[in-house]
Amino acid sequence: MGEALQAALTERYDALSTSLRSRIVEFVLAAFDSLTGHRDGDAAEFLDRVLPIVLGAQQQMGQITDAYLSALLADMLGGSAAPVGVQLAEDLRGVDPTEVYTRPFVTTWTALSQGKAYPQAVAEGRTRLLSITETDLQLARTHAARQSMRRGGAKFYRRDLRGTKNCALCVIASTQRYRVENLMPIHPGCHCKPVPIPGNRDPGQVIDEALLREAHAAVAKGIGQSDAGGRAPDYREVIITRQHGEYGPLLAVRRHEFTGPGDVPSP
Repeated sequence: MGEALQAALTERYDALSTSLRSRIVEFVLAAFDSLTGHRDGDAAEFLDRVLPIVLGAQQQMGQITDAYLSALLADMLGGSAAPVGVQLAEDLRGVDPTEVYTRPFVTTWTALSQGKAYPQAVAEGRTRLLSITETDLQLARTHAARQSMRRGGAKFYRRDLRGTKNCALCVIASTQRYRVENLMPIHPGCHCKPVPIPGNRDPGQVIDEALLREAHAAVAKGIGQSDAGGRAPDYREVIITRQHGEYGPLLAVRRHEFTGPGDVPSP
């Protein structure tokens, strides 16, 4: 059925995934806001209530992503849309989820130790919780997508921009093609989704010249220089993919650095 079916599948998937993300974020933040305190005991109460729901939502994100991509690939490449499921580990980051979802409390405690007012400290913890929850749902999407596209026979994919506003990192990255064996690079708060590119022939690194030109024009307006050949500024030197210890491939600006073990002072 071609484009009409693919558009319908995409619309349905976007609605389901957006609804799931919104409901889980709302639930998690409400649970954090309802706590009467933010001590160790409050953190344990929060984890008991929230963690099973969050982990279930990650599995659900994986399932709907697999169903969407299986149907999409069946229409693109022929064959039947028969998703067999994806296997998502609970520790998508390679870190125990209990530790990950305790981090908002650590952020709160750290802010208090720095002399910040209690409401401000709690707000900083809440902001970190929002980032963690959204990022974990995005990780579930990208891990599921890689499994589903591999099984479906896709060789290459692109990133599809979502929403009315997208950051510059995602816009420029969306003009490139990626190989299915590689996870889609993300960043905290990223809502992009991987979409397979039909056929097995490499379409080349740049797949959307028009959008890349628009990005160059926006950069030129902002910093006073641009070059359609990517030399001034060279976007390969500005927007890069770093390997994050928990997220995997992470879209980043070259000047951004991660804290490593050597940066942590000895006790």
